[in-house]
Amino acid sequence: MSVQTLILDGKRYAVLEATEYRRLRALANAAEGEFPPLPKPDECGNYPAIEYARASLARKIIRQRRAAGLTQADLARRAGIRPETLNSIERGKATPNIATVEKIARVIEQAQANADLE
Repeated sequence: MSVQTLILDGKRYAVLEATEYRRLRALANAAEGEFPPLPKPDECGNYPAIEYARASLARKIIRQRRAAGLTQADLARRAGIRPETLNSIERGKATPNIATVEKIARVIEQAQANADLE
C-alpha cells in the first residue's frame, strides 16, 4: 500500500490510491454488518431513543472489546455476567443496568491497560 501524507491548513491528510481506498471501504462496509443496525428515524426525523441507545451502546462495547483483544466469552467471564446476557447486549436486544455497564467497562479498561504494558 502506497500512502502519501500532506498538510493543508494545519491538518494532516493521507493520500492513497483509489483501488486501495475502495478495498478499505469494502472492508469497513463488511465490518459494519457485524454491528446491530441503528434504527431509522421517523417521518419527523426523530430516532426511537431506547432502540438507538441500545444499538449505540452495543456498537461501542463491540468495538472496545475487540480493540482490547477480548472475546465475548472472556469479557462475560471477567465481568461476572452470563455470556447470554453479553450477547443480548451486543445484539442491541437488551438494556443493561448501570452496574453491568460498569463491570463491562472495568474489564475492558483493565484489558487495554494490560495490553499497553506488554
